[in-house]
Amino acid sequence: MTNSFGYKDAGVDIDAANSATARIKKLARTTFNEQTLSEIGSFGGMFSATFPDTRDPVLVASCDGVGTKLKIAFATGTHNTVGYDLVAHSINDILVQGARPLFFLDYIACGKLDPNVIEQIIEGMARGCREAGCVLIGGETAEMPGFYPEGEYDIAGFIVGVVDKSKVIDGSRIVAGDVVFGLPALGLHTNGYSLARKLLLDVAGNQVDTVVPELGCTVGEELLKPHKSYLPALGRLINHEGVIKGLAHITGGGLVENIPRILPSNVDVALKEGSWPVLPVYNLMQRIGNVSREEMLRTFNLGLGMIVITSPQYADKVKDHFAQAGEKFYEVGEVVEGDGKVVFV
Repeated sequence: MTNSFGYKDAGVDIDAANSATARIKKLARTTFNEQTLSEIGSFGGMFSATFPDTRDPVLVASCDGVGTKLKIAFATGTHNTVGYDLVAHSINDILVQGARPLFFLDYIACGKLDPNVIEQIIEGMARGCREAGCVLIGGETAEMPGFYPEGEYDIAGFIVGVVDKSKVIDGSRIVAGDVVFGLPALGLHTNGYSLARKLLLDVAGNQVDTVVPELGCTVGEELLKPHKSYLPALGRLINHEGVIKGLAHITGGGLVENIPRILPSNVDVALKEGSWPVLPVYNLMQRIGNVSREEMLRTFNLGLGMIVITSPQYADKVKDHFAQAGEKFYEVGEVVEGDGKVVFV
């Protein structure tokens, strides 16, 4: 007798996928607004392109992932934070050009689909979207047997936002004498995790549930601290044309590689060492691995997740804004004549 095979025998469970989709729909609906024109499950997500408060709308798009921070989610069984991280990271990437998020799409790929895990990932995404007034408009969940190890997955996010052309922030107006502020990070955010895992777990001999007194928490809790969205801190400021000259989201490459992305070729940013608190986790990792200062600077945010550059005439306005909003900030340096790099003084 010839055996009869189906898709499930090949490792793909359509019933599990349908269960996951039903859960995703419920969570995604909590992010919908009046511009949302389609349901989750359509072939494409539809969004009304009407922007009554924007004279000359410019769409800004970005895509990213959260890297090997996922390995900490796998090890701890905590899956409801990495989706939030993905949304926050994506929001920040378009915020630096002055854009507010409109809608977000996700991609989740796994070897074996677990509806409970998928629901936790999407719960984090939906929470991040709701906080930002951003619609979770669609996505893809791919079950690929044999491609990912059991219990592991990958996620990516795609975001679209809008900014009035007159309010685009591109760094082109930055000149020597401008003031540089830094907004604090909550932790590693979503960068440098391959080195962090090597140091805190392999070299130090810790487990994810090891409590480290210097950190005041377990290794897993430290490494799962959320990626901060800076939209609440900067949302009102970006509406004021000309106040902010440049924004740099400090991601992979750290301070030394991200700030130059927004600088004209004739200026440097001079950062004053000691002007902001370096998070304890960075001091710990540097000590564990005898990591060079240069390597730390090009790998981690070192406690600053967003750099804000403004002119001296608006510096007090920016300070007052952060103070009134209850946002911590540090005056970390100034713009000087140079050739488009970061220097430390």
